[in-house]
Amino acid sequence: MRRLLFLMLLFAAWSLQAAPDGEQLYRDHCMVCHGVDGQGGVGVPLALKSFQETVDDRFLFNTIRYGRPGRVMPSFYYLSDAQVNALVDYIRHWNDGKRPKFPDAPVKGDPKRGARLYAKHCAACHGENGQGGHGTGVTLSRPRDLPIIPPALNNEGFLKAASDQMIRQTLRKGRKGTPMVSFLEQGLSEQDIDDIVAYIRSFEKSAQRKQVLEAESATLVVESPYSLEETVQNIKEVITNNNFVFIRQQYLETGFVPEGQEDKRQVIIYFCNFNFLNKALAIDPRVGMFLPCRITVVEQDGIVKVMSINPMRLSRIFNNVELNEACHEMRDTYQSMLEDATL
Repeated sequence: MRRLLFLMLLFAAWSLQAAPDGEQLYRDHCMVCHGVDGQGGVGVPLALKSFQETVDDRFLFNTIRYGRPGRVMPSFYYLSDAQVNALVDYIRHWNDGKRPKFPDAPVKGDPKRGARLYAKHCAACHGENGQGGHGTGVTLSRPRDLPIIPPALNNEGFLKAASDQMIRQTLRKGRKGTPMVSFLEQGLSEQDIDDIVAYIRSFEKSAQRKQVLEAESATLVVESPYSLEETVQNIKEVITNNNFVFIRQQYLETGFVPEGQEDKRQVIIYFCNFNFLNKALAIDPRVGMFLPCRITVVEQDGIVKVMSINPMRLSRIFNNVELNEACHEMRDTYQSMLEDATL
C-alpha cells in the first residue's frame, strides 16, 4: 500500500513538472512582438480588454497553430497541443481567466449584400479584397497611425482561426481602444452584420496564402582576385557609386577580443542609404536588426572572399510579404556591389 501511494505521489509530481509553463513559453515565443505585459508592439495587444472579450479559445489556439501566412504572425506548428493550450491559458490571465464562448453554428447571411456593406463600412481599413492594413503596429521608435493594424480577413490563417460567431461578435461590439467600432452603434442592423460575416466567410473560396520569398542561402559570397586591402578599397568606391553613405570600417572581431588582438584578415564595412532605411523600417521595424548595411571581407588560406547577408531571407524569417519588394531590391543591390568590387 505504501509503495502504491509512493508511486502515485511520484507520478503526480512528475505530471506537475512535465506540464508546460505558459508564462515561459510566452516569454520565449511571443513577448518580443506582443510585449512583456501583452500591451502589443509589432504584434496585437493581447491584454486589451476588448480583444479578450471578443475572441474565444479556439481563435487563440488556431492563431498560434496556423499563424497568418505572409502577415508577420508566424505559425508555431512545432509546439505541441499541450504547449499551445498552456499559452492560451497564460494569455487568458489578462482577462482574469474569463473565456468567452461562441456557438459553432454558422451565420446565415447574404454574401452578395454583405459585399456591398463591406465595401462601404470595412474596406477602408481592411482593404478592398480583405488584404488587411499595412505595417506592423505600434513601436516605441516609430509610432503608427493606428494602434492596431487592421488584420487581413482574406487570409488562410484568419479564416481557419475565426468562427462565424466570433466575427459576428466583433462586428457587433467593436474593440474599444482600437479603430474597430461597434457596427450596431454605427446604425447597422443584426441582418446587416450577418450579411457581412457571410461575405467574409466567402473568402474561403479564394483565401490568399501570401508567399514569402525563398532564398537558396542565407549569404551572398564572391571570391575576389585582389588583395584584402585592394578589395576593401574597391568596396568603399562601390558604396559611393551606388548612392550609399560609408559609415565605418572595423575588424570583425572588434569588441569580442582585447583591442589589438583582432584578426586583421577579417574586415567588416558599414554603409547606409537613409532613404531606403526609412522605407524598410516603415514596412517592418524588425529589419533594424540587419541595418545599417554591411559587407564583410575575409582572407583565408590566401583566398579573399567578399560576403553579405541575403536580404531575401528576411521575408521568410519575418513572414511579411510586404518586405518582398524591398528584399528583392536589396538582394540585387548587394549582388551587384559584390560583383563590381571583384571584377
